[in-house]
Amino acid sequence: MSEVFNKRDYLKNLIKRTKNEDNDELKKEIQKIISEVSPIEIALIEQELMNEEGITVDEVRKVCNIHIDVLKDKTKGPGLDVPEWHPIHVLVKEHEFLQDSVVNFKLLSDKINEKKNFSEALPLIIKIQEYIDKFDKIELYFQKEENVLFPVLEKHGIEKPPMVMWKEHDIFRELRKNLKELKNMRDENFKTFKEKLWKISTGMVDLILNHIHKEHFVLFPSALQTIDEDEWKVIKDEFDKIGYCCYNPTPYPESIEEKEDDDISIEKINNLIKKYLERSNSNEIKFPSGILTQKQILAILNTLPFDITFVDENDEVKYFNETKDRIFVRSRTIVGRKVQNCHPEKSIEIVNKILKDFKSGKRDKADFWLKLGEKYVLIQYFAVRDEKGKYLGTLEVTQDIAPLQKISGEKRIYDD
Repeated sequence: MSEVFNKRDYLKNLIKRTKNEDNDELKKEIQKIISEVSPIEIALIEQELMNEEGITVDEVRKVCNIHIDVLKDKTKGPGLDVPEWHPIHVLVKEHEFLQDSVVNFKLLSDKINEKKNFSEALPLIIKIQEYIDKFDKIELYFQKEENVLFPVLEKHGIEKPPMVMWKEHDIFRELRKNLKELKNMRDENFKTFKEKLWKISTGMVDLILNHIHKEHFVLFPSALQTIDEDEWKVIKDEFDKIGYCCYNPTPYPESIEEKEDDDISIEKINNLIKKYLERSNSNEIKFPSGILTQKQILAILNTLPFDITFVDENDEVKYFNETKDRIFVRSRTIVGRKVQNCHPEKSIEIVNKILKDFKSGKRDKADFWLKLGEKYVLIQYFAVRDEKGKYLGTLEVTQDIAPLQKISGEKRIYDD
């Protein structure tokens, strides 16, 4: 603790020296100390200097820029030698967009901090919305990692790094939420506005540049060593379904998509059998109330006006329907994943409580509802039991009830 405290004091003194000195030797010394102190400590030091030591925004900004340069160097990472269609190449490209966005937003924040009042800063404050829009697009990057890449890594036994990355995604989401709230806050004094904006922009830069560093040096190399080419193709397909925030990836090369193979393989035989079964009646499933084919069941489940996900008695995701406009993103790679790993860390305690109560028989249902933009989402969990009451799993049912809330009166006539 004393070592960190001494480094903090030493860095403070170096920053104070920038008021009267501007040379390469001083910058190198600041870079060296910054690389040894955590981002949180640096942010606190910068804030303390402005509040207590009378250091100006411009002087702190010089140090912030040195800090950003140090972090940007850390994000360069090892060479990740993958083809352009590869999911890792796509994520690296999205990292570039993400890094540029948070760094440029920090520069915008610095310019706003130079202004004296809201009127003077208004043209710059208006530009904040551009960055909010960019940060909203980044959600697609988060979803691809959380719903596709992370589940595959977990199946290979790599669980902790994805948990850390997901937690950092949630921290960024909270900063993004704070930014949206701050943009509309004009009732507080301008100094408070600038301080809050400074904390958000600094927090974003520190978080994202360190996040990229961890993924380039730890997560991505681990993934490349563990996941085979066939799995990467599946990941790419699932990425395509979710979409991309800022980069149009290259499709599979034809040589990869269509390999010529004249040998009769087990896979080919299985495919022939599957096609035969699809043409025959042998895939019919008998229920007490009727008979349906697999094709009919699939179509019915995907036509339901709500999303369903089934988790078995071992807390593993076994199935979800693929409706046209799903409220929450689901990827086929989550099948077999522990349901606890499908939720952010802050939600795991609630998930475990629901499952515990369902398994013990204490409860059979749990309801939640929340606003998501214009949607009013009802999330219901049902304990699934057999005829003897034995617990088989949990069914999640999610739907947008906003249109239902608008219903009034009666409708008895079919519209043309």
